[in-house]
Amino acid sequence: MSTTAVSPGIARTASSLRRLYFVRAAFAIVWAVVTVAVAGELSPLAAVLFVLYPLFDVGAAVYDLRTSRTGSPVLLYVNIAVSSLTAIGLAVAAASGIPAMLLVWGAWAVVAGVVQLIVGVNRRRMGGQWPMIISGGLSVLAGGSFIASAGAANPSLANAAGYAVPGAIFFLISAVRLGRAAKGDRA
Repeated sequence: MSTTAVSPGIARTASSLRRLYFVRAAFAIVWAVVTVAVAGELSPLAAVLFVLYPLFDVGAAVYDLRTSRTGSPVLLYVNIAVSSLTAIGLAVAAASGIPAMLLVWGAWAVVAGVVQLIVGVNRRRMGGQWPMIISGGLSVLAGGSFIASAGAANPSLANAAGYAVPGAIFFLISAVRLGRAAKGDRA
């Protein structure tokens, strides 16, 4: 197997993304376990947990902005704006009930998935981005299902909470795959 060197900027970005993806995977798993446990009804704790997830996404995008050395930051700014608005929207929607929460969560999953897909495509030359591209596409589909489930007879937040688990797996796969680029090699 031959390898070629990647630029120092790409290696630094890959290393930063690798750390970020490991943290995001861990957060998503812990969040999903706790949230699924309390998502049977719309309690204040469940509402806070749902608001917390997009706020964590904002923090992750800010970290990405500060450490990335490749590509245009425009989509990261879009992600920050959309996730911030989502957190506010979820806080407001919690007063209206589970269907409203699912509509906001679903819309966010669609938009965030499109952004993730585009960012992954733009970063594919660094390696380790195919899981992010797939995750973005799945997020779009999941968002559509959350929007559709808002109109169900007994809508539930539990499935929306489970949404974080596949994302965590894809972040973990990407983190592992970025290891080569972080060391300055590209296969």
